Amino acid sequence: MANPGMLYVTMQPKPGLSIHQFHEWYNNEHGPTRLRLPQIFSNGLRYRAADGKEPEFLAVYDVVSMSQLETDTYTSLRANRSPREADTIGQVDVKRYFWDLVSVTQSPLFIPIEQLTDKEAEGILLLSLELELKDTADAEIQTKMWFKEHVSSVSKLTGWLRSRVLRTSSLESGSPVSFIALHEFSKAGRAAATPLLTSAPLVWSEIQENHATVNSQRLYELFYVFGPAPRDLFNLSRLEPSTPKFVSPDQRTVTSPATTTIFSYATAPDGLKIPYQLEGNPDPKAPVIAFCNSLLTSFHMWDPFINILKTQRPQYRILRYDFRGRHTIPSPPAPATLDTLADDLSSLLAALRIPKLDTLIGVSMGGATTLKFALKYPEKLVRFIACDFNAASSPANTDAWKQRIAIAETPLEDGAPGIQKLATQTVERWFHPATMEKQDTVRWMEDMVAGNDLQGFRYGCQALWDYDMKAQMKECQVPALLVVGEGDGKGALVKAMDSFKGLLGKDGAELAVVPEAGHLPMCENPGGFWKAVGVVL
Repeated sequence: MANPGMLYVTMQPKPGLSIHQFHEWYNNEHGPTRLRLPQIFSNGLRYRAADGKEPEFLAVYDVVSMSQLETDTYTSLRANRSPREADTIGQVDVKRYFWDLVSVTQSPLFIPIEQLTDKEAEGILLLSLELELKDTADAEIQTKMWFKEHVSSVSKLTGWLRSRVLRTSSLESGSPVSFIALHEFSKAGRAAATPLLTSAPLVWSEIQENHATVNSQRLYELFYVFGPAPRDLFNLSRLEPSTPKFVSPDQRTVTSPATTTIFSYATAPDGLKIPYQLEGNPDPKAPVIAFCNSLLTSFHMWDPFINILKTQRPQYRILRYDFRGRHTIPSPPAPATLDTLADDLSSLLAALRIPKLDTLIGVSMGGATTLKFALKYPEKLVRFIACDFNAASSPANTDAWKQRIAIAETPLEDGAPGIQKLATQTVERWFHPATMEKQDTVRWMEDMVAGNDLQGFRYGCQALWDYDMKAQMKECQVPALLVVGEGDGKGALVKAMDSFKGLLGKDGAELAVVPEAGHLPMCENPGGFWKAVGVVL
């Protein structure tokens, strides 16, 4: 049986610890690691003192069932902490409290904080009142009764959102028993919440004299909401560039102060690990451009264009990720669909707490995914740029993918993997003749294609087997630009995209053609691609 509760942690960095180092570690390593355990933690919230007292910082984690905190899944987090975490936590005065939930009272207007955007959540107030029981026969009963009256009174105040009463957890048997009331107020409720700290008597004299003593009264202001994926570029950018990059013990997370880059992963509902890279403008309120690459490539296919984008449009945060099929896929393996791929991106944005993209740019299968995402999640997108794709598949195209799977799965005579042959054929098909003369570019792309997971390719490419979005395109509410390389399919894709550009939305979409480029214009002619898309960015 679940026994919900809370992990409540107060923290005060010691002199000498950089505040940015403290926040970067906590926001990009410590918190997300815990939020990746949804069977234990349903949220993670950070507060800063609004009463001028110390400890200045508070972290609150709602726990699904307190018994989970005794499992190896949780205890191993501390046992296997990284060297950086061990070093940083040694420079912070930390006190952990475990609370069992007793009661919850909430306003009809209350929305769980983790369901709010960062803009909506920032500044919510938390008033805490802790009473430690005296050693009297009915101290617990009398204190519970008082808290019931106390919550009733607080709930009538302007801006009140929720009150919770919690008791010292059964996990801390033998410890003195305390009760704590946590009252949440909207930003507008500060005037009502603040006097509660100074009003006298805050506690009934009878309770104070006979049954409990006030251990603490604090007022905090929320400033950060954890997601299961690290995203704090701001504090990372404030570290000295010479600070060594952090690499997590599982190698899946890397934060680099020198480049202000976060590489990590998010987990889709079916367990798929989605690698991503976040970089660019470190302002957490900066607009986000996301990129969706083509089948068989990694998010590094955007490298040449990203170099231009960072120079020309430094106001953006930049998100890249590897689609389903690039790496190992969950078992049992299942064919991908465009709906699945759109859902994966939605899951990634949720993990990063990005409510809406400024722009989504996709190419090939990524272009089809971009259109599908715009149709399925229009509220999460301001505009999109879809490149070198078709709005519908064909039986001939499906047969071609089946043939390519056979090539990839058949070893060569010299024992080399068949995907190496597929990589050579694919790049020859993709690239413009002018690009094929650039041997460094050709080898770069061939190596990228050959590095695809074989099973991932088999099931990932099936997203392109049987789809048709033409009938839906009129419903599209998101403005778009279509882009194609002049030599893609020896010009056939230019004609195909020109034929369906008018179907998109109420007024159709513009089609920009990139010269001296084939299927991947952003790789082949990044300068020309910038000229095509820079007008809308």
